[in-house]
Amino acid sequence: MKVLITGSAGFIAGYLVQQLLEAGHEVIGLDNYSKYGAVERSYQNHPAYRFIEADARDVELMKELASECDHFIACAARIGGISYFHEYAYDLLAENERITAAAFDAALHAFKHHKLQKITVLSSSMVFENATVFPSPEAHVHECPPPTSTYGFQKLACEYFARGAWEQYQLPYTICRPFNCVGVGESRALGDKDIPSGNIKLAMSHVVPDLVQKILKGQDPLHVLGAGNQVRCYTYGGDLARGIITAMFHPAAHNEDFNLSTPVATTVLELGELIWRKVHGDSKPFRTVSDPPYPHDVQMRIPETRKAREVLGFEASTGLSEVLDEVIPWVEREIAENRI
Repeated sequence: MKVLITGSAGFIAGYLVQQLLEAGHEVIGLDNYSKYGAVERSYQNHPAYRFIEADARDVELMKELASECDHFIACAARIGGISYFHEYAYDLLAENERITAAAFDAALHAFKHHKLQKITVLSSSMVFENATVFPSPEAHVHECPPPTSTYGFQKLACEYFARGAWEQYQLPYTICRPFNCVGVGESRALGDKDIPSGNIKLAMSHVVPDLVQKILKGQDPLHVLGAGNQVRCYTYGGDLARGIITAMFHPAAHNEDFNLSTPVATTVLELGELIWRKVHGDSKPFRTVSDPPYPHDVQMRIPETRKAREVLGFEASTGLSEVLDEVIPWVEREIAENRI
């Protein structure tokens, strides 16, 4: 199979491309390097991988590329951490809407005139920003209040693009909702501004790498947003990629949506203490202090994962402790190279 992936230089897409190539598929990757700048991936020179540096809003180019492919995974988007939602509230909505429209225009053209079989849409757990049921099943997205943040609202719009394209043009789709992806390969975004957190300036605004770098840099007490009681399900990027690929090819995934996540819930304080113990052992007591929280810092995000398990046979199998054993040394190297 030949697969088109937009946003191929991104964080989750890095895991996706690697696994698709390992499975013997051809991959066309498109990215304009707008988030991190030019990045090198381990598969950059793989014979089955073709990279195109271009803008995912270029509809004619997107039509041309999609027409070559059997599958299309729409990953391209402006995305960042919690501070990013506030700093770029309009741009996140406007630019991501243009990217989404271009992707579906291209997919509809390739489906009608060429061999494209389906579009797989990368949504977000932020569609559950105002969830009222926990764990939140897929169907709850139609019942809970819409997201408050422009990022979450636009991700919900992506899902409606998929359903609308099926309803009017019978373009098959699958919606994948990753929850709190954790792994290696995420760098400082070009548009991110330094956010002070105690004596440390942050630039990633994602809780795991931010806590890791603060602890590695010796911050004591550790600064956390609010009380640190926010609940998340931290899911390994390799597991997410496996789930997305399974959903992309599985016949029972046609016109369905899936929460892709570990079901294990962890508070920010629990996460901080786990990282602290891995770095310091028992040599230093774990202490925290609270920073003012952000308005869009969701307090609880726990997905129901039964549908993915029962329909796709997918479960996220990598535990948080195991993920941190990979992430902590990577962040340490990034700090040494002055990239974080």
